[in-house]
Amino acid sequence: MRKVKEMLRLHFEVGLTNRQIARSLSVSHSTVNDLLGRFQVAGLDWPLPEDLDEAALEAELYSGNAGKSRRRPEPDWNQTHRELSRKGVTLQLLWLEYKDRQPDGYQYSRFCERYRLWSGQLDVVMRQDHRAGEKVFVDFAGQTVPLTDPRTGRVTEAPVFVAALGASSYTYVEATAAEDLRSFIGAHCRAFEFFGGIPEVVVPDNLKAGVTHPCRYEPDLNPTYLDMAAFYGTVVIPARSARPRDKAKVESAVGVVERRVLAPLRDRTFFSLAELNRALGELADQLNRRPFQKLDGSRRSLFEELDRPALRPLPGRRYEFAEWKKARVNIDYHVQVEHNYYSVPYALVHKEVEVRLTLGTVEVLFRGHRVASHIRAHGRGRFVTDPAHMPEAHRHQRDRTPARLITEAETIGPETGKLVQAILLDRPHPEQGYRACLGVIRLGRRYPPERIEAAAQRANRSGVRSYKRFQSILENGLDRVPLEPRPETPPAAHPNVRGPHYFGKEATPC
Repeated sequence: MRKVKEMLRLHFEVGLTNRQIARSLSVSHSTVNDLLGRFQVAGLDWPLPEDLDEAALEAELYSGNAGKSRRRPEPDWNQTHRELSRKGVTLQLLWLEYKDRQPDGYQYSRFCERYRLWSGQLDVVMRQDHRAGEKVFVDFAGQTVPLTDPRTGRVTEAPVFVAALGASSYTYVEATAAEDLRSFIGAHCRAFEFFGGIPEVVVPDNLKAGVTHPCRYEPDLNPTYLDMAAFYGTVVIPARSARPRDKAKVESAVGVVERRVLAPLRDRTFFSLAELNRALGELADQLNRRPFQKLDGSRRSLFEELDRPALRPLPGRRYEFAEWKKARVNIDYHVQVEHNYYSVPYALVHKEVEVRLTLGTVEVLFRGHRVASHIRAHGRGRFVTDPAHMPEAHRHQRDRTPARLITEAETIGPETGKLVQAILLDRPHPEQGYRACLGVIRLGRRYPPERIEAAAQRANRSGVRSYKRFQSILENGLDRVPLEPRPETPPAAHPNVRGPHYFGKEATPC
């Protein structure tokens, strides 16, 4: 149900068609049609009330020929081409305005024919019909730039990210450390800041960082990519696989960048990303200011005229990179994420939840509703527990469950009971030792009681307080090795043994 609210947002806030919504969210367009019909029948309003979670929303929705030839005034086709890039402007509107100025001008069919003949003389990039502020096309260039480590001399290849706006071809260029998800998302954020606004649609290629499962009809996007798009109020519609015309704008921009930006740097040596990006920025600025060959102006002037006024404003802060994972709540009402454990309300035991990870926080969501938020722990094996998530019995009578675990362990033998008790006492909260204790007890299903007891005796003697080390004793057969008796008397005196008085003497000067 997480996609339901996203469908409604893309319909009401972004204004996409049903098929565009379907392509973005990897669902069929009939599903989008059905959802919007149910929403209308339900009598709901957008935006939805803040207290309406996905479960309640689900309940609401699923309870539907030109006369004689003569010379006529010729329109300004350059201006016509630019005006067509504005939102809502059509050839019919421009023709009506032209006829108001020139009553003897071309009729509509001839006007359209003349425009198409004129536009056919332009480059392929300029012939495409892109609305101002509507789309930004993104991709990595096929060419990389060598980076040299000044200390070791090792050379690595830096990928180059390219973003081009549809209407103006205004281009952003950035070298990244890798083509991974973090670099890909970060480059988007910096590109939006470079443009000074947000376009309606982001069109990427089907690269691994952004598209989890490429498909011609319904590609599945990475959850982090969707999260970033929702943060900026835009939508991601990937180009179809093996269809370069879907992203011809960025394909052309990449080619121009390789010729005008990367090729001039071929003989330079760069020792850091920052140094490389300064050089790329200077040449990209020259590219954006370079006059067009067959149109008036440049990428920069078209951007200022068309795209900049149509872009949506940037939010007050930059998107914070977040990873999404799925986890299942264990019996101790904690979820395991990146080798650490975070509590959730105990009623969600055994439920599957979604986890949103940022650099400093961990958020847990169940059916689209946030149920827990914690400061992210660093290291391994750490427990982060909110007392409000614990059952009443655990908050006020915490000794009941540990006592039951100890009693169950003692049915195997006294040494096992001592080990379980030691594990529980070793943790700040007994609940944090439940997993280890359950693991020790359940090993009794695989090994006979006498081996469990012998292993527990060795663990108690060695100070073992973890399930994995206890399991290692059994797997390596150490429980079958007799324990050495503890010495009851101090070792006999020996002339080569230095007593404590030796270390109290002052050193003899040389």
